Amino acid sequence: MNISRLLIEKTPGLRYRAWQAVMPVMRRAFGHIGRGTVIMSPMLLQGVGAISIGDHVIVRDGVWLATQGSGASLSVGAGTYIGHRCHLHSIDPVSIGAGCVLADNVMVSTTDHARENRHEVAGTGPIVIGDRVFLGQNVVVLGGVTIGDGATVAAGAVVVADVPAGAVVGGVPAKVIQGGSQ
Repeated sequence: MNISRLLIEKTPGLRYRAWQAVMPVMRRAFGHIGRGTVIMSPMLLQGVGAISIGDHVIVRDGVWLATQGSGASLSVGAGTYIGHRCHLHSIDPVSIGAGCVLADNVMVSTTDHARENRHEVAGTGPIVIGDRVFLGQNVVVLGGVTIGDGATVAAGAVVVADVPAGAVVGGVPAKVIQGGSQ
C-alpha cells in the first residue's frame, strides 16, 4: 500500500454520501452542476440560476455561493475543490478554472459597498481565475483581477492586481514572490 496516497486522499464519509443524494434536487435549481459534483452544507445559496459548476467539484461546508443582479455569473471549472467557509459573491462575472484549490475561508468577490449609502452594493469588475490555481487559507480576491494559470496565492494575501501565470504571490497587497512578473 502506498502511504503517500493515504495522506492525500480521504475516503468519503457518511455526510459526503448524504449530500451526494441531495445533488439531484440541487441540479434542478442551478444553471448547471456537473457529474460527480457535491455541495456539502452550504451557508448561503443565492441566485443559483446564474451559477455553473463543472464535473467532479467538491464544495465543502459553510460555503457562500451568491450571484446578485443581471450581470452576475459564477462559473467553476471541473475538478476544483472549494474549502470550508469560502465566500464567492458575484455582481460582475466570476470565473474559476479547472483543477483549482480554494483553501478554507477564501473570499472571491466582485462587490463593494457604495460610499454614499453603505447598505447598497456595487460591482467592482470581473474576476478570472485560471486553471490549476491554488488560493491559500484566508485569501481575498477583489474585483477586476485576473489570476493566471498555475499561480499560487499564499495564505492571507489580498489580491488587488493581476497575477501572472505560474507566479507565487503573497502579502497585503499581494506581490510576486517567485516567478512571473507583476
